[in-house]
Amino acid sequence: MELLIGLISGAVGGNVAGGVMKNLNLGVLGNSIAGIVGGGLGGQILAMLGAGGMADGGMDIGGIIGQVASGGVGGGALMVVIGLIKNAMAK
Repeated sequence: MELLIGLISGAVGGNVAGGVMKNLNLGVLGNSIAGIVGGGLGGQILAMLGAGGMADGGMDIGGIIGQVASGGVGGGALMVVIGLIKNAMAK
């Protein structure tokens, strides 16, 4: 369940970041794919560090909010990095 929440929130985070930063926008599909990968990785990394994960598989509201936040931030961050690389290679 944690991974699914991270993937969905990552896709949303990637599209939000693409909408805010028009010069780094990869299109809806590109933003979504980068966001899904970033959200999954971000959520898993924070869970390994002991932050943002749902303790003992519990579905408490704090764990869910932490997972949504880490997935969204991870998705947005990876989308920005890929957008910067794409823009640098186009020059």
